[in-house]
Amino acid sequence: MALFLFLVLVAVVLGIIGVAAEGLGYLLVIGVVVLVAALALTAVRWSRRSSRRPIR
Repeated sequence: MALFLFLVLVAVVLGIIGVAAEGLGYLLVIGVVVLVAALALTAVRWSRRSSRRPIR
């Protein structure tokens, strides 16, 4: 969970810098990519955790 929050924080900071600073739009793109990677990582971990439960 801490890794997810860290990645989201990094994505937000890069996005803000990318929007605010002229000519640094690529930071906005990198921020979006980091956010998508964080969401995908969380989804993979969540799906693995839910599949371990035995069916009763």
